[in-house]
Amino acid sequence: MNDLKILVVDDESRMRKLVNDFLSKHGYKVIEAVDGEDALDKFYTDKDISLIILDVMMPKMNGYEVCRQIRKDSKIPIVMLTAKSEENDELMGFDLGVDEYISKPFSPKILVARVDSILRRTNQIGNSEVITAGVIKVDKDAHIVTVNDTAVDLSFKEFELLVYFIENKGIALTREKILNNVWNYDYFGDARTIDTHVKKIRSKLGEAGDYIKTVWGMGYKFDIS
Repeated sequence: MNDLKILVVDDESRMRKLVNDFLSKHGYKVIEAVDGEDALDKFYTDKDISLIILDVMMPKMNGYEVCRQIRKDSKIPIVMLTAKSEENDELMGFDLGVDEYISKPFSPKILVARVDSILRRTNQIGNSEVITAGVIKVDKDAHIVTVNDTAVDLSFKEFELLVYFIENKGIALTREKILNNVWNYDYFGDARTIDTHVKKIRSKLGEAGDYIKTVWGMGYKFDIS
């Protein structure tokens, strides 16, 4: 594909091999880590890693702690693999900056599709498509958001959600519709995930965060009027 490097972190060797085989067949270079500490060592040693696939339950350091450490220095996309189905676990992960959740057992083809989608957004080459809404300017290809020409630091999923709001300006959107379009139709998590992300986006946008209106009992609407 494009020789992008992906760090796969899982203490189960069979799981690492499964993910490695599928990603390698699709042209990705895969680096494996056997636990959380190994993951941090390899992440900070290799500056060319484009995405991390991270298991939650691991010895020495769990996936959440690895994510917390990496988010201090990097916005690299993180896909979390988890055997847990508790909604609060997913909410905690999103709050830490996880971009996608995939529950075990999963289809390797779905995992590759998610990776492809994220990397198309974060590594796309070509002419930039810029959209504006009030004082907000979004360069979709460069993955840059500015408010009054000041850069705003958004995670991958926060960026996707903001773009979706802007592209549906003036339309009242249900939480279900937002989940289906931003988190994909096979996401079965709690709608509170959206509320968590909206809260963080509003905070980061400052006064422009008021563009995102709450539609009580329904969802949200982006409106600059």
